[in-house]
Amino acid sequence: MENRERVKKTIYGLLALVCFGALVWGTFLVRLPRPWRQDVRIVVFGDSIFGECRDETSVTSQLERLLGETVYNGALGGTCFGRTDTDRRLGYTKESMNMAVLAEAIRAGDFGVQISTRVRENYTEYFPETIEGLSEIDFDAVEIVFLAYGLNDYHAGTPLFSGEDPYDEYTFAGAVRSTVRTLREAYPDLRIILVTPTYTWYRDRRLTCEEYDPGGGTLDLYVDTELQAAGELGVEIIDVYHDFYPHERWEDWELYTRDGMHPNEAGRELLARRIADYLRDNP
Repeated sequence: MENRERVKKTIYGLLALVCFGALVWGTFLVRLPRPWRQDVRIVVFGDSIFGECRDETSVTSQLERLLGETVYNGALGGTCFGRTDTDRRLGYTKESMNMAVLAEAIRAGDFGVQISTRVRENYTEYFPETIEGLSEIDFDAVEIVFLAYGLNDYHAGTPLFSGEDPYDEYTFAGAVRSTVRTLREAYPDLRIILVTPTYTWYRDRRLTCEEYDPGGGTLDLYVDTELQAAGELGVEIIDVYHDFYPHERWEDWELYTRDGMHPNEAGRELLARRIADYLRDNP
């Protein structure tokens, strides 16, 4: 009887040890940085224009092939340059995913808030893996960061400027300035390149971005504000709004977008080539 009890205790002890080992592995070891992500040279931040497609036809995958460099896709659909929770309630779950907030996480080297945030919206299933990947990147080794935002700031009707605080992250220009300042303070040698929103069509409204005003102005005002801010800050900017997508006819939306906004495969190739050509022309 005593032998049987000893055997049981031994088995239970071994099972507890196995469970503890599995817990340690799942909690710590699998979260160790993956070596290939330590040597990322280029990181792209942005919204669904860059983040929606994540296969071999994505803008970032095509950039990798064109440049022969590892490009990490840190774009998250539906996110903005600036803060959007104007009530400061922190109730909007995507708030921590907006670029002005991500810049603080990059500077601190701590994506804990983003990792613990669970966004329960359609087409955000890739958010946790993307944020986990960002947390594993050694930003000391990153040379170029692309910031491709503006469309959702426009959709949210975010104010363009603040008359009181030029770095107000609840305005579009303030978020651009604040993000650039934060990244420069953390990584003075980092090459920061802004990418404007693309021209868009709103098929359900039968309006283009030159006509549709969600509250803060038409899209061209946001693009012009970003171009002006880039000039003031001495930051490079790639303009993919003016003279990029043809838009003389309403039907032109079919050439490079799948819905008037998100690029189709031809549109993604066009974006990738535009960015790759810019880097080649401006080494």
